[in-house]
Amino acid sequence: MNNLLYHIIIIPISNLNNFFSYLISDVLYLILGKLIKYRQPLITKNLKNSFPEKSENEIKSIRKYFYKHFSDLIVESLKGFTISEKEINKKIILKNPSLLNEMAQKKHNIILIGGHYNNWEMSAQKMPLECEHELYAIYKPLSNKFFDKKMKDSREKFGLRMIPMRETKNYFHTDNDKPRAIIFGSDQSPSNTKNAHWIKFLNQESGFLFGAEKYAKEFNWPVVFVSIQKTKRGTYEVSFQLITDQPNMEPKGKIIKDFANLLEADINQNPPYWLWTHNRWKKSK
Repeated sequence: MNNLLYHIIIIPISNLNNFFSYLISDVLYLILGKLIKYRQPLITKNLKNSFPEKSENEIKSIRKYFYKHFSDLIVESLKGFTISEKEINKKIILKNPSLLNEMAQKKHNIILIGGHYNNWEMSAQKMPLECEHELYAIYKPLSNKFFDKKMKDSREKFGLRMIPMRETKNYFHTDNDKPRAIIFGSDQSPSNTKNAHWIKFLNQESGFLFGAEKYAKEFNWPVVFVSIQKTKRGTYEVSFQLITDQPNMEPKGKIIKDFANLLEADINQNPPYWLWTHNRWKKSK
């Protein structure tokens, strides 16, 4: 069944050109946003709590454009299975990879930290094409072994390497001649609140995964924020901003707080592009 779904539905959709891909996205938006109203109570609650100053109409408008963007992300994720180097170079523009490459030339390993904002999947997929570090990304393997392998193969097609979450520390201890960059998505709700770092984020007390800061300080790897902006439908710009090049000199919690502030600024600038379907505040301090 998995093999049939992959070859009969996913791959044909993945091979469609932009016109037909986004036509499917438009239909998907009508289904998710209008017909079944996918997770609408949760999305509305998240938006109202994050933007208490906004009117009911403003919240509805953000929710509408979120559904449109979310539908685009789904078809763009499917496109990732078959996308060519030429296509991804058109869709994802890296504005300042020189910031990373200068550190690579100095043999500095780094941590890249970002959130689930705009097309984080395709941005990570593209980075090895222009970045001189050996790139890794932390991920949680899928329970479905067939699709876990297909997703892993898709993400790794241009040189990115995926690290199962439980094996993260091993990669920091591994010796490597080539400088490494490890990507952390650090904006989701932590499974264990005891190990979380709590910050005021989007007007709410929010627990943050502490792994990126923990490893940065333990191994003294510089930390770089990854910002992704949607310039037009299907096209994104990725820029990099240094958070610190001396993490072991920073007070505890400052790296994660700086990351949260930078991500919050991006979200405030264009609210529909964050992952509002995630039950981000399901756990309290």
